[in-house]
Amino acid sequence: MTEPADVTRLLLAWSEGEPAAADALMEAVYTDLRRMARGYLSRERSDHTLPPTALVHEAYVRLVDQRHVRWQNRAHFFAIAARVMRRILVDHARARASLKRGGAEPVRLLVEDSQLEPPLVDILALDVALDRLAAIDARQSQLVELRFFAGLTIEEVASVLSVSVVTVKRDWALARAWLYRELQGVRPS
Repeated sequence: MTEPADVTRLLLAWSEGEPAAADALMEAVYTDLRRMARGYLSRERSDHTLPPTALVHEAYVRLVDQRHVRWQNRAHFFAIAARVMRRILVDHARARASLKRGGAEPVRLLVEDSQLEPPLVDILALDVALDRLAAIDARQSQLVELRFFAGLTIEEVASVLSVSVVTVKRDWALARAWLYRELQGVRPS
């Protein structure tokens, strides 16, 4: 991950209209954005038509178009980048689903135990479930975006959200359990 102070400095310069800041920012965050995209797409089907480079470039174009955002810091940037990547991937899945006139392509949820096969879920159902989770607990929803769509580690998420690693681990376990229940259609009595 890039140094937080460098990215924050570039974001503030970009927000203040410094022309070279956007290019310098892209150079500073490109590797991190590409890693995020690769992490997410590694859980997609093997013949996914959107390569990581295209996802990064589309995300960056959308991020640069965010003219009314007052960028606060690196954490704010990566949180919005994760949300933008989510929107791109959901839009891509919707387009493919409408072409195929079937369901969206399944994706694999993250599991911590490498002995278990990650469950397949419909990305469009995941998107709806994340919206419902955001209404209940916005931080947990954001955490899932950062872990699932951005591919950040527990430690990186803790840094981005400015909370402890223990808090992220607890929220991650709760969010995964809630999502599993939602996506399996199991309702508590």
